[in-house]
Amino acid sequence: MPLLRILYLAIGLGLLAWILAGADLAAVWLHTTSVGVVGISVVLGLYALEFLADVALWQVTFKTIPFRPLWLKRLYVVRMVGEAFNAVTPMASMGGEPVKVVLLKKYYGIPYGEASASVLLAKTTNLIALVVFLAGGFLLLLLDSRFSAAYKSAAGAGLAGFTAVIAVFFLVQRLRVSSRLSARLSRWRFGARIAEALHHIEAFDDRLAAFYADRRRFAAARLLALSNWFIGALGIYVTMLFLGAPVTFTEAWIIEAFAQLVRAGTFFIPASIGAQEGAFVLVCAVLTGSPAFGLAAALIRRFRELVWISGGLLLGWRFSSRPTRSAPAAAIDDRIAATPRSAGSPGQPR
Repeated sequence: MPLLRILYLAIGLGLLAWILAGADLAAVWLHTTSVGVVGISVVLGLYALEFLADVALWQVTFKTIPFRPLWLKRLYVVRMVGEAFNAVTPMASMGGEPVKVVLLKKYYGIPYGEASASVLLAKTTNLIALVVFLAGGFLLLLLDSRFSAAYKSAAGAGLAGFTAVIAVFFLVQRLRVSSRLSARLSRWRFGARIAEALHHIEAFDDRLAAFYADRRRFAAARLLALSNWFIGALGIYVTMLFLGAPVTFTEAWIIEAFAQLVRAGTFFIPASIGAQEGAFVLVCAVLTGSPAFGLAAALIRRFRELVWISGGLLLGWRFSSRPTRSAPAAAIDDRIAATPRSAGSPGQPR
């Protein structure tokens, strides 16, 4: 597996080198530096807001912690650390998920089962919202005569495949497939060992099913997830404005949707290096007439990612130097959360 990841990284770097070789680097540098400190600050601020929406979505998936600013702050920090590990570890953007679970257990007393379920629920809800966002972007692309039939066919095929995968991913959880499969396997010759773990799988599935059955929480999570993607499109809109190549918000939506679709299809390449840059160059060349603007926008996005990764790794280092809390934070905060139902249920926005 590590050898494959190295191979995928080499493919991505090769693609990036090919893109750079064909680009007007002087123009790209001129566009990128024209953004200035103010522009970069605005872009980073919008990403902080986008990240906040994602963290709020994650907080909604918890049942036992209150929807309060203190917990939002805690989850924000934990997610920054986890996403940094997702970016730097060769595990297809999954290396940071166990890190989030361990940090929540070690420093805040959240049980592994609940933390693991929340991570899966947040990711699934985000992907469901992404399908909606991509579908809107694809419709806008279809209505834009500047894109050729080849662009539209490729985008449509990618969207159809991605939607099918996410639908299966969701139904496996919603229909409790893991529990049902484990129950069948427990009848086999070596079923006794499986049966021992069956109650853990069932408990995990119970958490997933309970969340999806709670229409209020699930709807709130989907709304937050969708707002996350739209803030991302707003970030593209602002970036292009500071680059001196203003686009409409619908065009920014197309750019973001195309880039996210390419990232989803090239998840096996670390950080989708090369592929993401190619997506920006292709779409921005059509919308602005200059691929240099697309590459400049991609470089600004990479800078934004590097800032967040660096911050996440720094916070991770600070966690490693902190002692484990003797009194779990969850136990302390549960006294605050244990308010009458009329005052608001834990884990639900008010």
